[in-house]
Amino acid sequence: MTGSTGRSARPWGPALARLVPSGGSTAARTPFVLLVVVLLGGGLLALLLLNAAVNEGSFELGKLRQETKELTDEEQGLQQDVDSFSAPGALDRRARELGMVPGDVPVFLKPDGTVLGEPSPAPDAR
Repeated sequence: MTGSTGRSARPWGPALARLVPSGGSTAARTPFVLLVVVLLGGGLLALLLLNAAVNEGSFELGKLRQETKELTDEEQGLQQDVDSFSAPGALDRRARELGMVPGDVPVFLKPDGTVLGEPSPAPDAR
């Protein structure tokens, strides 16, 4: 198969044979495919865990909002009770129940010991 020039008829044959992949190319792809599958699986698992954490936080937030509403309602009820006990009529009634009587004109004691005003005993409420 040598020609008139003394060379082989296909000098490029062995060089091209080295460039064409042989049947073992799937074995070289296996680690890459496995890496991609593991990365995708890990990403999906991380996404699932993140979603679960967000949902748990959402439920906790809803529970805390409900508790805040209940405590606000309780605070408003207690404030209404305080306001009703602090009303002038309620204070007068409770003072009379305790035996207290309304005062007359006030009398003051000055720092030097003198009395300003005319002291008198409280009227008997009975």
